Amino acid sequence: MRSIPSRRLSRLAVALAVALPGLAGAQSLQELYDAARAFDALYLAAKANAASAEYRAAQGEALGRPSLAATAGASTSQTDPPPTGAKATNTISAGLSGRYPLFNRSNEAAIEQARKGLVSAQADLDAAEQDLIVRVAQAYFDVLAARDTLETTRAKKAATAEQLASAKRNFEVGTATITDTREAQARFDLDTANEIAAENDLRTKRITLDTLVGRTNVEPKPLLLPVALPATRPASAEEWVTVADQAHPTVRKARVALDVALLETTKARAAERPTVDAVASIGAADNRGSAIGAASRGVTTTASIGVQMNWPLYTGGATQNRIKETLSLEEKSRQDLEAARRAVAQGTRSFFFGVQSGQAQVKALEAAESSSKLALEATQLGYKVGVRVNLDVLNAQSQLYSTQRDLAKARYDVLVNGLKLRQASGQLAPTDIDAVNRLLAK
Repeated sequence: MRSIPSRRLSRLAVALAVALPGLAGAQSLQELYDAARAFDALYLAAKANAASAEYRAAQGEALGRPSLAATAGASTSQTDPPPTGAKATNTISAGLSGRYPLFNRSNEAAIEQARKGLVSAQADLDAAEQDLIVRVAQAYFDVLAARDTLETTRAKKAATAEQLASAKRNFEVGTATITDTREAQARFDLDTANEIAAENDLRTKRITLDTLVGRTNVEPKPLLLPVALPATRPASAEEWVTVADQAHPTVRKARVALDVALLETTKARAAERPTVDAVASIGAADNRGSAIGAASRGVTTTASIGVQMNWPLYTGGATQNRIKETLSLEEKSRQDLEAARRAVAQGTRSFFFGVQSGQAQVKALEAAESSSKLALEATQLGYKVGVRVNLDVLNAQSQLYSTQRDLAKARYDVLVNGLKLRQASGQLAPTDIDAVNRLLAK
C-alpha cells in the first residue's frame, strides 16, 4: 500500500490538473488590479469627480480676479402722435464695463472653500482607490479559497472512494461487515454533494472577479507554498491608530468639512462689512433720425473709472440669523469629525487584532495539519490490523482535508485583512499590492 503523503499528492495533482488549465495563463494580483483600475465604474466615477473638483476650485479662484463684460444694443423711438415732419429716432450703442474686487471678505472665504473642496475630492479619490484594492484582493483570494475547497473536496471524495472499494472487498471475503460498506457509501454520497456545491461556489466567485476586472475566465495565481506570511508592523495597535487619525481619508475629509464650516461663518460675518470694487466703463451711442425735414446725426462717447463701495446697513435680521446658523453648523462639523475619528480608531484596532488572531490561527492550523496526517496514517494502520473500524478512517480523512481547507482559507484571510488594516488606518496604497504579489506563484 502506498504511503499517505504520496497518495495525497497524487490526488491533489489530479485535482490541480482539472481545476487549473495551467499557471502560464494565470494572472497575478497586480495584473488584475491594473485591469480593475481601468474598468471599475465606482473608481472611475470617483476619479471623474476629483477631476471636476479642479475646475470647481478654478471657478472659486476667479472671484478674486478682474471681470470684463461687453454690452451692445439697438433701439428705435417715435412720438405718438408725431410732430409735423418728424420721423423715428434710431439708436445703436456698445460698451465695455470692468470690475476688480479690492476688498471682499466673502469672496476671500469662498476662494478658500473652493481650495478645500479640492482637498476633499482627493480624499474621496484616495478612499475609492483603497476600496478598489481591497475589493480586488478579496475577490482574488475568494476564488483561490473556493478553488482550494473544490480541490480538497475532490481529494476527499477520491480517498472515500478508495475506502469504499476496500470495504466492499473486505465484505466479500468476510473480513468486514456490511456496516463498513454502508458508512463508506454514505460518506461518498455526501462528498459528491459537497463537490457539486463547491463547483457552484467557485463558479460564482469567478463571475464576481471577472465582473470586477472586466475580463472573462480569469485564473488567479495561487500562493507559492510554503509561504511565510508577513509580520504586522508596527506591532502596537495604538501606533496604527495614531497614523489613522492623520492619514485616513474619512478623517481628512471631516477635517476639511470643519474648515469649510468655519469659512462659511466667515462669509456670513462678511455680509455685515462693506465691499470695495474698482470699476471702469466705456461706451458709445450712434443716434440717427430727422425732424421737420432736417436730418440730424450724432455719435456720443462716454467713459468712467472709479471706486465703488457697497455696505449693507440693514437686512431685516437675515445676516444675524445666518451667522447663528453657521455657528450651529460649525458645531455639527466638529462632532462629525470626532465621530469619524472614533469610528476609524475602532476599525483600526479591530482589524489589527483580527490580523494578529489570523496569524496565530494559521500557525495552529499548520500544526493541526501535521497532526492530522499522522493521525490518519495511524488510523489506517489500525484499520489494517483490526483495531480500528472503517468509520474511524473516514473521520480521520475528513479531519485532514477539512484542516487543509481551513488552513488555506486562514492564509488568504490574513493577507486580505492585512490590506484591510492598512485601509482602516488610511495607509493602503497600490504599492502594498507588491508585497502580496511576491507571495504568489511565478
